[in-house]
Amino acid sequence: MEKDLVTRQQIPFRGIPAAGVHGVGLRALPGNLLRLAKGTLASRKILREFQPDVLFFTGGYVAVPMALMGIPRNSLLYVPDIEPGLALKTLARFADCIAVTAEESRSFFPASKRIVVTGYPLRPEILKWNRSRGREWFGIAEDEKVLLVFGGSKGAHSINQAVWSVLEGLLTNLHVIHVTGQADWPLVDACRNQLPGEWLSRYHVFPYLHEEMGAALAAADLAVCRAGASTLGELPHFGLPAILVPYPYAWRYQKVNADYLASRGAAVVVENDRLADELLPTVSQLMGDENQMKAMRKAMLDLAQPHAAEKIADLLRELAQSPAQKGRLTTW
Repeated sequence: MEKDLVTRQQIPFRGIPAAGVHGVGLRALPGNLLRLAKGTLASRKILREFQPDVLFFTGGYVAVPMALMGIPRNSLLYVPDIEPGLALKTLARFADCIAVTAEESRSFFPASKRIVVTGYPLRPEILKWNRSRGREWFGIAEDEKVLLVFGGSKGAHSINQAVWSVLEGLLTNLHVIHVTGQADWPLVDACRNQLPGEWLSRYHVFPYLHEEMGAALAAADLAVCRAGASTLGELPHFGLPAILVPYPYAWRYQKVNADYLASRGAAVVVENDRLADELLPTVSQLMGDENQMKAMRKAMLDLAQPHAAEKIADLLRELAQSPAQKGRLTTW
């Protein structure tokens, strides 16, 4: 998916073979180690061809081969989640500077490292939307209440199922903007065909939104979503209260992100296996309590850091202009 997003912006893309080793079963481990070895060779080839002066890392195990081969070039590591995984902690050893989304991330890195709190960078396409423009794009009146539901970049089947199981109850009082992901899109028609005609206009469903995702975030009063790193930037920018459903089948980083927002009064957390039972009553309770919603909106807005991208760019320029490193930049 990253390849599609990068090439969509007309930026050259080179992939690197890689695989995880943390928490991997013994059967898969040899193959994953072989992929990492191939990734190391591919990284060496790319570095020789491109001759970058600055390396910018943000991500997991796919960046490890490049980091190993990239020494002694200057490098910046950006940590999007509150708590870094094993790959990011490994990358931190090679980084000259570490940028983090929130102050709470400092404790996961050595005090000797240079750490800068930048916030989470947002796409310009997201920033151009406000509530009025977002509502206009979806054809929703200003006085209507709107629930936004989305998973990660590929959707979230369990969230989709929970929404579909109570959809009529939600549509009684709300407009629902639902971004399902491509995998569940074939099920959408079956769901829509079961709705009474008067509710179809209140159900705005899409397989994926690109630039228009900003319209959805701006138009909504409340979100139901996973707790990936982007929620630490997008939800605060729009002051959007959320019901966060951390993805349960991976490392705990989404749970840490969700707890971070919830501890500041900006969100509530519902576990994945309880969502089907708790979704409708939780949405109804929050939407019906304007004082709580107002407090959650303020708490979200207080966490916004609108200049994160500029701060990261400044750090990259600083590294590129150091005495030994002037010139090109590559990102992984």
